[in-house]
This record gives sequence, C-alpha cells and structure tokens, in this order.
Amino acid sequence: MSMPIAVAAGPAPARLRAVDAPVPVERDHIEPRDAAVAENWELVRAAQRGDTAAFGKLYDRYVDWVYRYVLLRVGDRHLAEDVTSETFLRALRRITSISYQGRDVGAWFTTIARNLVFDHVKSSRYRLEIVTDEVAEPGSRGSEAPGPEQQVISRTTSDELLRSIADLGDDQRECIILRFIQGYSVAETAAIMQRNEGAVKALQHRAVRRLAKLLPSGVR
Repeated sequence: MSMPIAVAAGPAPARLRAVDAPVPVERDHIEPRDAAVAENWELVRAAQRGDTAAFGKLYDRYVDWVYRYVLLRVGDRHLAEDVTSETFLRALRRITSISYQGRDVGAWFTTIARNLVFDHVKSSRYRLEIVTDEVAEPGSRGSEAPGPEQQVISRTTSDELLRSIADLGDDQRECIILRFIQGYSVAETAAIMQRNEGAVKALQHRAVRRLAKLLPSGVR
C-alpha cells in the first residue's frame, strides 16, 4: 500500500504526494530451504528441460528409497521391482507436470508408487510377507530428533518390527512405513496419504499403540 507524505508549501498544506511502493519481484518458483532438497529440485528442472542425465541422477538417488517402500507394501521382491520400474517410467512421462510445493521430490515418487500399489491390490489378492533383509534401518532419512514413538520403534529389531507391521491394518501400516521407515515428515506423509496433518498424527498414534501390543513382550 502507498503511504502519503505531507509537504509544507506556504500558509496552507499542499496536496499529499504518494511515494511509490516497491514493485514485488516475481519468481518462477519458491526455493526450498534445505540444500539437498534444493539440489534435487534443480535436477527436476533440468530434467524438465530435457536433460536425461539429470533424471538419471534422480533415479539413482531415489530408486532404493522407492523400492523399499513398495517392498514393505507388497512383500514380494519381483513385484516390488516391477512397481519401482513403472514408478520411474511414469515419473519420466510426467516430469513436466510438477513444481516445488514445500517438500522433497521423493514424496512425488512415493505418491506414484503408492497409486501403483493400490492398482495392484485392487486387481489381485495377495498375502503380505515382509522381506527383512532388504530394508534399511528405520527412520534413516529423517534428520529430526527422534520422538518417543520413534524411540520405541528404534529399540526394536528389524525382524520383530517388520513382522508386527505386517499385521497392522492398511492405513496404519502405511503411516508407520512412511513416518518411521521412510522417514517422511508429518506434512509429507499427509500429502502422500491425501489426509490432513491432524488425521496423520492421530493415525500415527493409534498405529504405534497397536504396534506396541503386537510386538513380543520382551521388546516392548
């Protein structure tokens, strides 16, 4: 808004003269604060300009991450490999459609993988069997200080934890995987699961309580 400034001129006050307000500078995109996240989005923008090497770098950075998420959801190595491959094929076809929206591009890859998993679940019946030897330590992505729920999960061995996660309901299982195995923030998890942050926090709380009951008594 322009602010008026009074200028004295003889016995009567002169008309008020407005000072021009600064013209806002428009930017093509909002820069993420985290350096690593910013670098990943620079690769996205390069890929959008047709740089195939940039997309290759994104693939190298996120393929294991996406594969781990899918493997935990479907429990089958071969299917997880197929879904992971299809995830990046779809991402490549749609790369020009995305822009920075406050979270790492990994959340976009995971959303694509999640939709493919849903398509598989709707088209076939399968029994979830968690494969533990290809799953990294819980919460390896996140840099935040672990909260009490993360500490409970971190004290549990991978085999015990993943067997118990397999017995959770679909929504609770996905919430635990995204928050504590993949290391997504509440906001990123909410975006992937298409829920608000309050709903994710409530789901996370219920899931951890349920998980605590499922774990062997010696590790609770």
